[in-house]
Amino acid sequence: MKLEGSVVFITGGASGLGAASARMVVDAGGRAALADRNWDLGQAVAASLGSHAIFVETDVTDAESVGRAMADTAARLGRLDVAMNCAGVGSAQRILGKDGPMSLESFRKVVEVNLIGSFNMSRLAAASMAQNAPGEDGERGVIIHTASIAAFDGQIGQCAYSASKGGVVGMTLPMARDLARHGIRVVTIAPGLFDTPLLAGLPEEARRSLEASIPYPARLGSPAEYAQLARHIIENRYLNGEVIRLDGALRMGPR
Repeated sequence: MKLEGSVVFITGGASGLGAASARMVVDAGGRAALADRNWDLGQAVAASLGSHAIFVETDVTDAESVGRAMADTAARLGRLDVAMNCAGVGSAQRILGKDGPMSLESFRKVVEVNLIGSFNMSRLAAASMAQNAPGEDGERGVIIHTASIAAFDGQIGQCAYSASKGGVVGMTLPMARDLARHGIRVVTIAPGLFDTPLLAGLPEEARRSLEASIPYPARLGSPAEYAQLARHIIENRYLNGEVIRLDGALRMGPR
């Protein structure tokens, strides 16, 4: 699929990987809908990208919210060609800590945003894309999930996060198979340690320690590098049903 002229719906579009992806889309001649809960930041980022970007307030865990956001996107931008799941939350909590068992609500929230939110967006995006006229190879749309290498190398305290991202990995292939007859591809990116708001609050010493754990390049990933891979996925029609690690060869230890 050519990005030029395409409409891309990006959850978590107000910051981090989502904002970098929106910039990539606009730079490539496409149009981006930044779907996020943060109204002020979302509006500011969309405005910085010019007339080819809009902000649509969205709660990925709410079916009606996502439905309204997609309808708004189609009304303002004309269609929906690509959907990217970049919204996510993390937590660091042992199953059994000093204060007792991890709260069930804490686990539920991470799974609801990262896994259920990704599925919610994807099912509604697929319904919209299925109405598109087919392009080359009968293609009608592309869905890109964001998992994490924590899906494979979960560390101490990452049970909820790893479970949610493992679920995203697990639904990639069956979702691609489900949507094949509609000409919709599904690919997942599993990033390693990236320089996003999730890590921005760490002390400099902690950041240096993380960077030293990465074989090569020994630094945090740039959101622009995530966006670069997303662009290749969108434009390479033979990529489907795959999970791609983007991690500088990092394999995380237990802590």
